[in-house]
Amino acid sequence: MTIGTRPDLRLGVIGYGLRGSLARTAHRPGDGARVTAVADRAEDCRDRAAEDFPSALICTDHETVIGSADVDAVVVLTPDHTHTEIACAALRAGKPVFVEKPLDISIERCDEMLRTAHETGTRLYVGHNMRHMPVVRIMRDIIERGEIGEVKTVWVRHFVGYGGDWYFKDWHAERQYTNGLLLQKAAHDIDVLHWLAAGYTRQVQALGDLMVYGDNPHRRAPGEAKHADWYTEDGHWPPHTQRGLNPSIDVEDVSLVNMRLDNGVLAAYQQCHFTPDYWRNYTVIGDAGRLENFGDGPGAAVHVWNTRRSAYREEPDARYTVPDSDDDAGHGGADPRLVDEFLRFAREGGVTDTSPVAARMAVAAGVRATESLRSGGTPRDVPALDPALVTYFARGQRG
Repeated sequence: MTIGTRPDLRLGVIGYGLRGSLARTAHRPGDGARVTAVADRAEDCRDRAAEDFPSALICTDHETVIGSADVDAVVVLTPDHTHTEIACAALRAGKPVFVEKPLDISIERCDEMLRTAHETGTRLYVGHNMRHMPVVRIMRDIIERGEIGEVKTVWVRHFVGYGGDWYFKDWHAERQYTNGLLLQKAAHDIDVLHWLAAGYTRQVQALGDLMVYGDNPHRRAPGEAKHADWYTEDGHWPPHTQRGLNPSIDVEDVSLVNMRLDNGVLAAYQQCHFTPDYWRNYTVIGDAGRLENFGDGPGAAVHVWNTRRSAYREEPDARYTVPDSDDDAGHGGADPRLVDEFLRFAREGGVTDTSPVAARMAVAAGVRATESLRSGGTPRDVPALDPALVTYFARGQRG
């Protein structure tokens, strides 16, 4: 199938778990892209992929997908600690790669992936979909228009109301697979924080603990399958009623981070996995005003105070409403935009709104912050990336 004379981009998908929704969003036979191969080690995931993509090759190993002559580009949706091995194999095969966030769970692995993309000249794209969320775009536009002056500090609070379901019932609960949720879950928000502040973290200090789920004795036995009711929208409240938690839990369920960016901006990030509600709150303060979001999906709003001093006033000087999304494919319509950008980039190259360098810097900040909180809150410096790689990716991955 073709668009005019242009054939569909043939996609090979590695991993078909929860983020398999991205593959379904990208599957547009006759309209630019189609999934032609899927690999997953889990039988139920392979069965689901066979139903969703009846004409695709379904297999268990990523090597088969990467080596397939019927695959033009590779989408990596596997657990975090596997990203570098799989992505580098695809890059060396000369196939553009989409990697779901985070890039990986260590700074060294992220740097290896970026170096491989540079050395091979193969296109690497990172799936930081929050850069395409309407609420984030509105905040960035406000800042770029100068409505709050020059950004001086950014505060982010993330209330992960479904954290017990999403992160403490499978591999996410173990350091060996995630490093920590301050990396795995926070990579999105740290990336957005960097984007809004126009800088990268250079020093971090953090505190955190396993305060709630560590004391819950209701764990699955090793080897026992994940329970069918592992997630419910209205149930599993309060947190101590959770059942079927992962056999091993050694990541924190609450974290507090202070950051100093390379441009002097000071920032803070807070994450909690046992709140009754789920949402993100951003506050950005410049030298001429302040913005804050109320909600982060359709119907949410960003408020700006920038005309005068006063006591607390609920009514802002400007209010920007987040528009309804025409697409319910995920993250307020951000996922389809993310896929659109990847498909264009895989075909044509060029600069993208998401950035492998920014993704690496988000991981690096999360890694060093996790080290800090696990060593009593001692500050940690975040290593810079090789300038040659920074330049290469800033040019749209053109030598």
